[in-house]
Amino acid sequence: MEETTILCGANADAEKYYFNPRYANLPEAVQEELRSLTVLFAEEVGCTLLVSFGEDGDPVLHVIRDDNDFLFDEIEAELQVRRLQREHEELFTSLGEYYRAFFGQEET
Repeated sequence: MEETTILCGANADAEKYYFNPRYANLPEAVQEELRSLTVLFAEEVGCTLLVSFGEDGDPVLHVIRDDNDFLFDEIEAELQVRRLQREHEELFTSLGEYYRAFFGQEET
């Protein structure tokens, strides 16, 4: 995962949120929705959630758990990722279109 493809991320333990300034031209409402869903997800699941763009331009959700969190439920985390993808399908589809339109031709 290249650093430049990371859109945003949230960490529950550190209570931190990151938004890549490369994508600052996204509408404020989209940025706020991303902040809300990543922070809430990270808190609920107890992990770090990163949203990045895959090689095809589609958003990819990465769940990263603390190595010392022996109670972390990977199956539940995957189910929560799928729920998030379903509930925010329109947002993720739009983000993929945005990425392909603005950044898809950068690397040949």
